[in-house]
Amino acid sequence: MTGDAWSAAVRRRLGLGRLLALGGPRDGSWITERAAVAVLGAAAATLPGLATTSLRLGPADPEARAEPLVPAPPSALAPVPLRVTARLAALGGLPLPELAVALREVLFTTADERLGLIVSDVDLQVAELLDALPEPPDGGPPAGPAEPPATAAAAAALATPGVAHLTAELGAPVHEADGHVRVELATTGHPLEVARAVRAAVARAVPGADSVGVLVTWAGP
Repeated sequence: MTGDAWSAAVRRRLGLGRLLALGGPRDGSWITERAAVAVLGAAAATLPGLATTSLRLGPADPEARAEPLVPAPPSALAPVPLRVTARLAALGGLPLPELAVALREVLFTTADERLGLIVSDVDLQVAELLDALPEPPDGGPPAGPAEPPATAAAAAALATPGVAHLTAELGAPVHEADGHVRVELATTGHPLEVARAVRAAVARAVPGADSVGVLVTWAGP
């Protein structure tokens, strides 16, 4: 790999943010922080009077430890409860406590019902009071489709309802090594539910696999 190609790969990986566990240790599924933030930010943008200027997700307890039952993607976070940290801008003169309560509820609900993330804490900081709110960010472009390999695992994943296409943010869209299969994809349904269905489908299609994991890099409506 040339220096330019290596630098581009590093920038692409950093752009994904943290790799967050979907569900719990048994679910063998992860989602990029970038994909999760896009969904959470879109939900937050539906609330009047507030603009979310920064959203991050990380372990609620940095000392918490849990081991997934299937191999995790490189540098993925452990499947432990998460904290959402948000910086906000708000219109001056509005009742900030009530707005904060509403935003917390939206973030908790969206993380659970729309994504399948286990969030135990939401920390909010109102950083600015404005006369007019900025336009909300669009979340960036969706992950582009990757050329699927001609394998049983790829075919099974693509045939699963809710899979938009395979992606290749970490490398190959289907990674097979030491009996483990990892599939990287974009979804158009509930990411955790889609990931569970993909794991089951790939396990049936590749009966020799010891384990199957899924990484969601974009979650569409």
